[in-house]
This record gives sequence, structure tokens and C-alpha cells, in this order.
Amino acid sequence: MHRGVIGVVGAVVLMAAGCAINFAKRSPWDIQQLAELSDQLEQFKTLAQLKAEEAEQLRHAKELLEQRLGASEASVGYDERGLVTRMLDSVLFDSGKAALRPGAGRVLEKVARVLQELPDQPIGVEGHTDNVPIKRSGWADNQALSVARANAVASALQQQGIAAGQMTTIGYGEEHPIASNDTPAGRQKNRRVEIVILPQGSGRSYSAEAERVRKYSK
Repeated sequence: MHRGVIGVVGAVVLMAAGCAINFAKRSPWDIQQLAELSDQLEQFKTLAQLKAEEAEQLRHAKELLEQRLGASEASVGYDERGLVTRMLDSVLFDSGKAALRPGAGRVLEKVARVLQELPDQPIGVEGHTDNVPIKRSGWADNQALSVARANAVASALQQQGIAAGQMTTIGYGEEHPIASNDTPAGRQKNRRVEIVILPQGSGRSYSAEAERVRKYSK
């Protein structure tokens, strides 16, 4: 998967419009890939210039999301994928469950209103977990739980008017932690759903990534 290549593209696009990348917590794999691909920055400069308008749209979307979402509901920022809205599982789900909590619909409605202003942008809905093995919740494993949660969020967004064809859901399970799983606080951060607005100009498709994860999880 060419996540590193697309990360460089997305970062250049956003920086070209004067956007500060303040949400750049990456896994060691991503850091390595970005380092290896740093010599390819030159070839993306033209793309960055051509996509300045799109970068401005993402900047505006970030502002709206930050205005409408409380700090306890979500964090919003850029990383190598694009514009990311990150919500802890406790905001959306009860422990070990994939049914949305009653208050989750209100949070996702706020997100949907912003996404409606970007009808042509591809959207990824990613489910993530910590590395604690599933024991009593009935799910086969963490990856299965993350898939179900991503699907639940995407379904709620669809009910709010976001086209199903605009979204791709992926359940990563414990594959992409953003904090150490050795502490309760770290595990809490890793249990999350991320809604990613992909820069159109990046050329990245979540379809190939979804297929990779599906095959990997078998």
C-alpha cells in the first residue's frame, strides 16, 4: 500500500495553502516511509499548486469541525492522509459494543453537516482498537469489532445525507495504535473511530486499502 507516497502528497497540498500540520502523530511505519520518500517532494510541487483551492476547502472544513465539536467529543487536524476527525470509542459506543450510544447521533450529525459541504471528497471511516484480546463481548477479535464500529458510524452518516458511495469503511483493529498499549490512558486513546477526508488531488483510493485489510484479516 502506498500510504507513504500519498502522505507526502497530502502534506504538500496542505502546506501549500499555508495550513499547519498539527495532527501529525504517525506510526513508526509511516515515519520510515515518509523519510524514504522525501526525495520525491519536488515532483509533487506542481500538484500542490494546482490543488490550492482544495486545500483551502479542507482548511475551512477543519475550522467548521472545530467550531461545532466540543473538545470532549472529537479532535480535528491534519496528518499524512488528509483531514482527520478523531473520536474516542467512549463518545460513540459502550464498552465492547458496536451499537451507537444515544448521544452519538448528535455528534455525528455535526460532522455530517460539514461533510455535506464537500460532496466530491472521498471519505474513509476507520475503526481502531487497543490490543487487549476480546474475551466476553462476543466478537471474534478486535478487528471484527473495529469493522462493526466503522460500519455503524458510516451508516449513521448516511442517514444524515452522506452518500454511501462517498465513504469507505475499514476496521484496523489494533494495527495502528497512536499511543502505548501498556497503560490504561494509552489504550483509551487507541480505541477510536477516525473520519478521514482524503484530498482528491492525492489520487489515493480507500478501496485498495480496504481490500488489503480484508485479505490481511482472513
